[in-house]
Amino acid sequence: MSTVLAYRFSAFGDVAMTAVVIREFLEQNPDTGMVMVSREHFKPLFSSIPNLVFKGINLDDYKGFFGMQRLATQLIGEFNPTHIADLHDVIRTKILNRKFARKGFNVAVIDKGKEEKEVLTDIWNLGKQPLRTTVERYADVFRALGFGLTLSHTLRPDSAARSGIGFAPFAQHKGKMLPLDKSFELGRLISQKKDIYFFGGGKEEIDTLAQWEKQIPNTKSLAGTLSLSQELEKISSLEVMISMDSANMHLASLAGTRCISVWGSTHHFAGFLGYGQSEDDIVQVKDLTCRPCSVFGDRECFRGDYACLEEIHIQQILEKL
Repeated sequence: MSTVLAYRFSAFGDVAMTAVVIREFLEQNPDTGMVMVSREHFKPLFSSIPNLVFKGINLDDYKGFFGMQRLATQLIGEFNPTHIADLHDVIRTKILNRKFARKGFNVAVIDKGKEEKEVLTDIWNLGKQPLRTTVERYADVFRALGFGLTLSHTLRPDSAARSGIGFAPFAQHKGKMLPLDKSFELGRLISQKKDIYFFGGGKEEIDTLAQWEKQIPNTKSLAGTLSLSQELEKISSLEVMISMDSANMHLASLAGTRCISVWGSTHHFAGFLGYGQSEDDIVQVKDLTCRPCSVFGDRECFRGDYACLEEIHIQQILEKL
């Protein structure tokens, strides 16, 4: 029996995307075992996947070259894998890959398409085309190891009774976040017909959403109140999630929940649309030729006005509900 050892250490949304791919890989390769190595707090992302062993680690315990070498030795001794799938391709994983390759393991590494993404985010490139999706790039790693894998690209709802609207108005970077005054007004309008549950994390987000809960009827802030497992469970019971291009979109995919996603300086052409989510549920300003100017939304707006977000009308979101 083959055993695939896979690893991806960050970021939250990217790790969540590996989970949907691994789930379908194990279903289509029932005679193959899988060990997923990632940060310990990501474990709930994989808890519902049968036949998967999750190995949670604290990267602070494996610092530097020798720390990664030690981790590779421990993983070999604990799991005796036959195939190695690097779903990350960063300095840490390159050290692991080298160690595994020297030991004779079959190693495959993700192609993240860095050069393609540089071309895509060139604001003077007027002929932008969609790139290979991230989930297909993950699947390519397993295919390179010799396994068959055909992704369904469909949501898997696991809750029959659904109620309420989830709303995650925050993102890590300004270039991916609808202005808060628009998000507040959107929440106020939706709450006139539906119950709303706010999602977020971090003190500033928790404080803001707590204020919104007080100011907008029929809303409840869940920010800072749920574990990751509980958050996934709640999302799975919602009618729909509204999210920026952020991890909450990928949590919705993992939970089998439709997500209306808001895109600013980033673009789904880069391959990060939530698994199984529809392009019809994307909200964006389509006629800005400078989009996308960033893969992750972390660049300052070269125009200075963030038109990609300021010109989004909340009616565009309301019409999709």
